Amino acid sequence: MTDGSPVDESKRATLRRFAALGAASPLTRLVDGDATVETDDSDVRDAIRGYLAATPGAHFSKLRDDLQLGTGEAQHHLRQLVDAGAVESRKDGDYRRFFVAGRFTDREQVALGYLRRDTPRGMLVELLRNPEATGADLAGRLDVSRPTISKYAGQLEAAGLLSRTDGYAVEAPETVLMLLVRYADSFGDDAAALAAEADGLVRFEG
Repeated sequence: MTDGSPVDESKRATLRRFAALGAASPLTRLVDGDATVETDDSDVRDAIRGYLAATPGAHFSKLRDDLQLGTGEAQHHLRQLVDAGAVESRKDGDYRRFFVAGRFTDREQVALGYLRRDTPRGMLVELLRNPEATGADLAGRLDVSRPTISKYAGQLEAAGLLSRTDGYAVEAPETVLMLLVRYADSFGDDAAALAAEADGLVRFEG
């Protein structure tokens, strides 16, 4: 029960907005043993699934805060969704990232994890725009140190998203660009700007 406070109204509005996306997807109901059940909490679970459809690769704290859920509440519903096969998760360093089940390949999940981080995303965006960019160029553009660029370049290379054979080059640029453009609204302004000029960046072969 709520007291009708502005916080409660804001939370309900947020849940309703994302629940509309989640309810439009398969597996809108959870299965408990042999019986399919609907609970009073189904709108929260639909909201989580709708949120993850729009923000794939979000980590727990971001999902909890954006949906204005309590920690225990978010943990409970995510556990129910994972057990039902509607949501899957992937460990990513200190984070656990969540995805609507069956939507992304392993490589895409890894890519989304890095795209959710400001500096790696900024590096990939800049290299898609300017394939000749050097480490010094990236450091200046992103206002970070050269060691920071080198650290993330090593991680991106190990993840199969960057080549350092001859300077820096984005690996599988079509995949990276597709994810940036498709989910631009859930990333920063850099992704939104990239989406506006995406047609001229990568040539897709039929």
